[in-house]
Amino acid sequence: MKKVRIVLIDNAADSYHWLQEKASESKVEMAIVEAIRNKTDILKRDVHYGQPISKKLIPDTYRKNYGITNLFRLELPLFWRLLYTLKNDPDNSNSILVIILDIVDHASHNKLFGYQKK
Repeated sequence: MKKVRIVLIDNAADSYHWLQEKASESKVEMAIVEAIRNKTDILKRDVHYGQPISKKLIPDTYRKNYGITNLFRLELPLFWRLLYTLKNDPDNSNSILVIILDIVDHASHNKLFGYQKK
């Protein structure tokens, strides 16, 4: 069985740090941070735990900026989403790299995927 390494990059790292800072004073942000920790523990055991996003729905920004070919979504409390991709770990051939690209609220998720309000 391959090892799993999880990394947060760019927007995901910024969002996670912001949530951690707010968590000390807000139960809402604390719930989201705890959910992220729980979900990453699950991802270490099952990298395909999240919902796969259809290749044709992967936002162009992810394709251009990160060259990804797969995308998964995990639902977090209060309609937040965690978006991640899977790659072979370039540093270790016996390892899978889970790259967390974004941790976003519902409105940001809808904007990213081009969903319209009705």
